[in-house]
Amino acid sequence: MDTKLIIGIVVAIVIIAGAVLALGGGGQQEKIDIVGSTSVQPVAEKLAAEYMKKYPNVKINVQGGGSSVGIKSAADGTADIGTSSKELKPDEKKGLTEYLIGKDGIAIIVNSKNTVSDLTKDQVKDIFSGKITNWKEVGGPDAKITVVTREDGSGTRKAFEEIVMGKETKIKKDAIVESSTEAVKQAVKQDPNAIGFISLANLDETVKALKIDGVAPSEQTVADGSYKIQRPFLFLVKGSAKGAVKDFIDWVLSPEGQAIIKSEKVVPAKA
Repeated sequence: MDTKLIIGIVVAIVIIAGAVLALGGGGQQEKIDIVGSTSVQPVAEKLAAEYMKKYPNVKINVQGGGSSVGIKSAADGTADIGTSSKELKPDEKKGLTEYLIGKDGIAIIVNSKNTVSDLTKDQVKDIFSGKITNWKEVGGPDAKITVVTREDGSGTRKAFEEIVMGKETKIKKDAIVESSTEAVKQAVKQDPNAIGFISLANLDETVKALKIDGVAPSEQTVADGSYKIQRPFLFLVKGSAKGAVKDFIDWVLSPEGQAIIKSEKVVPAKA
């Protein structure tokens, strides 16, 4: 008798579990793959995490690889969304739809004790190329300038090169090369004669951001376009967004998604 009762209970549990799965847990989970810019990656990861909390039937995977990888992955369809932190060239745009999710300023930083507070964009270019080598040439102390840059392949470096250096001018070969934003900040913090560049999102009180052509980098000046050293954060989709991908991008561009972007110290596209 007891054995039959136990068997009956087990069967009942199995039936109930099956019914629960059929009603709520047996649906197919939507999957979205996001690949590209390492600068956009932390923002995309935060957006994905918050979206998956809200919509647990969607699984979003976020990977880096660089803007070029993001553009290619979107174009060949190996990623549902490619990400880029640089403007696309005309030939890169073919077949892709661009969604601007935010904007990031690139701050030119010096040691907090440096008396220089304002440079022109041309002066920044001349310093990083090695044409200007002493701070006294730009109104500062009589001291040799230490140029600090990021490594090749850095999205921040690529954007800086495109916006400030231009096609013909290269960063000086003897510049100190650091492999992360934090390393650039530490190098500038420790050297009173150093200059470097970092994402505005990573700016803090340990270093001093210079005005460029009289305009200080801030969320407001990036949003209104008056601070010129800035770059877009882009989502890229082959053709046009559909289904779960469209739903996610629509949410990213909604007030809720844009608030998350702002919380990551990126200027929202719809500021």
